[in-house]
Amino acid sequence: MSEQPMNYGQHRRYARRVRGFTMIELMVAMLLGLVVIGGVISVFLAGQQTYRANEALGDVENSSRAAFEMMTRDLRDVGFTGCDNTTGRIANVLNSNASLWYANWAVPLQGYDDATTDPALSSFTAGTTGAPLKNSSSVIALGTVPSDVSVGSASGSPTSFNINAASTQLAAGDIIMVCDFDHATLMQITSYSGTTVGFATATTPVPGNCSSGLGYPTICTSTGNAYTFLPNARVNIMTAVDWYIGTNAAGTYSLFRLPVTYSSAGVSVATPQEMVRNVSNMKIMYVQPSGVAFTSAASVGGNWAAVNAAQVTLTVNSTYVRANINNNAALQRPFTYTATMRNRVL
Repeated sequence: MSEQPMNYGQHRRYARRVRGFTMIELMVAMLLGLVVIGGVISVFLAGQQTYRANEALGDVENSSRAAFEMMTRDLRDVGFTGCDNTTGRIANVLNSNASLWYANWAVPLQGYDDATTDPALSSFTAGTTGAPLKNSSSVIALGTVPSDVSVGSASGSPTSFNINAASTQLAAGDIIMVCDFDHATLMQITSYSGTTVGFATATTPVPGNCSSGLGYPTICTSTGNAYTFLPNARVNIMTAVDWYIGTNAAGTYSLFRLPVTYSSAGVSVATPQEMVRNVSNMKIMYVQPSGVAFTSAASVGGNWAAVNAAQVTLTVNSTYVRANINNNAALQRPFTYTATMRNRVL
């Protein structure tokens, strides 16, 4: 049987059907694919950047919330004695109580527009951890917190009194305020054992007491004005703190709290505590009852006893340094909070 010859036209039709894409078609397809892929990548990167920005915003908001929660607690309690009397009489038998920032109860609130001029921060060397930031505000706040004990029976000693139970909150060196219906007295515990609190005239622990007489008004002599606190008189522990912006261990800036504590040698020690990192500035304004506008610390002058509110503005930066969509930098936001000194508002 002979083979049938292939039709040439049919062969051409078969050949045309099985041919591949042309170079132009491939290039167009690749271009369209790149456009689609580029769009997907662009959407992904935009979403990722938005997520980082929102995360950074949450970061700075949480930092500011923590900062204000801790700081305003000290500001609200400025001048708090724990007394239930209406006389307002306060005796202060601490040595050098007019010159030591943490012992000057006559000025329990004092602010500075430039933290480097704050006497509580004068011992820090510029550039070291805890050193204050120039041209940022700082504020000193003195107050008291309740202890777990009160005055018990009179001890019969002119330099001690008994408390109603042994306490784990009290120790030699602590500065306390004892208060009853008549007046309050600020003193330093010179010895503590069991239920006996000693407050002898001494220079150790520092600052020590200039008088063992706890009566009001105080005359810093060896005798002073005698007074015996009655049973159930309150015993509060003084808090002396300084809030400011300082250099941290990473070389950036943080919000610091400087509390006064006491070493085993009986010496007052102010050790800075880093509270919130990446706080680059703080400005504090104050208001007095006679005014309606907040003013700087310099404008308050020496009239700190009349200040009844403080407005704190913190500039907080995000931990992530590429969170800002506009300039690829850390997100920075100012936050403002107003705290009222509760003991000065009727």
